[in-house]
Amino acid sequence: MLQRLKAFFSSPYIVVPIGALIISFSPVLVRLTSVSPDSSAFYRVLFGGITLMIISFIRRERFSVPLRIWGLVVLAGLFFAFDLKCWHRAIGYVGPGLATILGNLQVFATAAFGALLFKEIISKRLIVALPLAVIGLFLLIGLDLHEVSSDILWGLLFGFLTAVSYSCYLICLRQSQFTEKKLPLFANMGIISLITALSVGVSMGATGDSFVIPTVSDWFYLILYGVFCQGIGWAFISKGLPKLPAAIAGLLMLLQPALAFVWDVIFFKRPTGTHGLVGVALVLFAIGMGIYGQQAVARSKE
Repeated sequence: MLQRLKAFFSSPYIVVPIGALIISFSPVLVRLTSVSPDSSAFYRVLFGGITLMIISFIRRERFSVPLRIWGLVVLAGLFFAFDLKCWHRAIGYVGPGLATILGNLQVFATAAFGALLFKEIISKRLIVALPLAVIGLFLLIGLDLHEVSSDILWGLLFGFLTAVSYSCYLICLRQSQFTEKKLPLFANMGIISLITALSVGVSMGATGDSFVIPTVSDWFYLILYGVFCQGIGWAFISKGLPKLPAAIAGLLMLLQPALAFVWDVIFFKRPTGTHGLVGVALVLFAIGMGIYGQQAVARSKE
């Protein structure tokens, strides 16, 4: 029984969706706090990073790895920090709906990086699945034109930068765990989180953003946000990413916004219609189609 359970959780097609499920609660926890978006991002990666490093020290994980791995870890942290900053600015210009859609164009960037950098073969089914997933996301989230400011070009720019930087983060995270001479799982994700926290913190200091956590409930939700979403969630994701083609990794990460929409409906009574339900179904269908297509490619190569 234990062996079956271990084999079950060793599959990247299990652990990455579990991680995406966990981080899909991020918007719920952020909404329950009263701090600024940048402040919530800072404490997310700070508390998550501290938790992961404590686990790493308890497990006596080693930190002696080649310089190349350290370079990937640092890059992952910087790309994630840049992603968070661009994401919040895109929201300011075009609203959360369009900003989310633009940010999740990472599926195309991640697939392109996989094909160009690692010569990964993309199946025809996956080529069809990628735009289907984005269309599903559009139906799911919708677009409120009243939220789009006259500075829409700036919003589009920051949205695309969010997509590219998030894709670069996923690629660096994946490659940092791709070799036997890698940092152990918790140390790797913990250091990336703390580098991100340092980068976001420096940026907050430069812009005069407040580090104050005003209430006990804010402390509770931010700690939960960091430990649960950044710590546990991304540990699951980083465990499975090296075993997946880049395009599939990007596609599976679309589970996060799709599930976040579901929690929004359940916990905050977000009004939704047929288009929202069709959007969820289309995203899930596209993910299944993409995975099936890539698995068929893998079998044909054996």
